[in-house]
Amino acid sequence: MSHTPLEPDRALVVLSGGQDSTTCLYWALSRFPHVETVTFDYGQRHRVELDCARTIAAMAGVRHTILPIDTFAAMGGNALTDAAIAPEDGVRSDGALPNTFVPGRNLIFLTFAAAHAWQRGIANVVNGVAQTDYSGYPDCRENTLKALELAINLGMDSRITLHAPLMFMSKAQTVHLAEEVGALDALAYSHTCYQGAVPPCGECASCLLRAKGFAEAGVADPLVVRVGGC
Repeated sequence: MSHTPLEPDRALVVLSGGQDSTTCLYWALSRFPHVETVTFDYGQRHRVELDCARTIAAMAGVRHTILPIDTFAAMGGNALTDAAIAPEDGVRSDGALPNTFVPGRNLIFLTFAAAHAWQRGIANVVNGVAQTDYSGYPDCRENTLKALELAINLGMDSRITLHAPLMFMSKAQTVHLAEEVGALDALAYSHTCYQGAVPPCGECASCLLRAKGFAEAGVADPLVVRVGGC
């Protein structure tokens, strides 16, 4: 039994500083009276993500916590933590996962987020994973999220709900959702470029996916408007 009762009107958003998590932050603000954010410093190569998360949380006026998790960097083997590996562009022709996949990352993030929420009496954890993501990361699928939610609640004897509002949305649909919940101004300070470039490189798979979503939605990307680039 938790020492702090979980309150259903409180939400914790896992905020990476990227497009999807920023949209989820404003989605949460539109639904929960009390919202906080948590960002994980997992040894990611592009530290700009942490700065973006701080800026966006400040813009939203919410409490922001950065938690260190350096094991992923110690293990290496992927393009997000290992400087010796260049990010692959697009989907691999052999059907294998791209080298931007960090095995176990979302499982660990959401478990730590749930533990942080448990300590603070927060009943809802919101994250930006999407099953429709181009890469098909297995830890972004609904069945993974449901299984993890069950394991978390069994292991913590709790009733924490994992929310993934973008789960079945296209990138264009997430842009329209960002419009609806008032996230566009904050998206001007978000970061998604796999090369860590500001302005964004416009050539990596993440930049192309983001640009395609805004183009299909018929909305100018606030980040590109602010700093130029792709």
